[in-house]
Amino acid sequence: MINVLIADDHQLVIDGIKLMLSDESGLICAGEANDGVQALALLKEKPFDLVILDINMPVLNGVETCKQIHRDYPDVKILALSMLKEASLIKLMLKNGAHGYLLKNAGKDEVLEAIRAVLAGKKYFSEEVSDIIMASLAGSNPKTKTSPFPKISRREKQVLQLIVEEYTTAEIAEKLFISFGTVETHRRNLLIKLGARNTAGLVRTSLEYGLLE
Repeated sequence: MINVLIADDHQLVIDGIKLMLSDESGLICAGEANDGVQALALLKEKPFDLVILDINMPVLNGVETCKQIHRDYPDVKILALSMLKEASLIKLMLKNGAHGYLLKNAGKDEVLEAIRAVLAGKKYFSEEVSDIIMASLAGSNPKTKTSPFPKISRREKQVLQLIVEEYTTAEIAEKLFISFGTVETHRRNLLIKLGARNTAGLVRTSLEYGLLE
């Protein structure tokens, strides 16, 4: 029996995937979590073969959760399931150990195909995700809009990358060997340049316009 853990902050998504798995012999939803912290706690309690992992979750996001699962449970397969289509985010998930990336508009057949593929040790990407990755590697992402923003400096880009990866101001300062105040200055400049009101706005805008590509 293949034990599956579903981590998503929308119960409707969890219930939908559980329904898909209910007709499949050998697959069972043995756990569900609404954030990354809950998912990691369940992995400590019992063995799982596959984690179906949302990215945009509260408390601990899917990127960091994926990283910790891959580090602490290297034999567990990870299938990212998200509405987000940004090439930089897809590549970040792959870098942190995801074995597949599927969009939430996928139907039952594709979800099951993806599950079987990653359990068999293969990588799986939906056709749309594959197109985004290939376009990004070719240097032109069709999903990325032309940036209307002022040019951001190399250092601002480094700070923005770490903000997207959810490092704190203190951690960014330590990683880049700059002061706490300097990081805050860069953050304020980025808010102004990108027309964002808060950190969430910075992340959304940077991904939408491919500013980290």
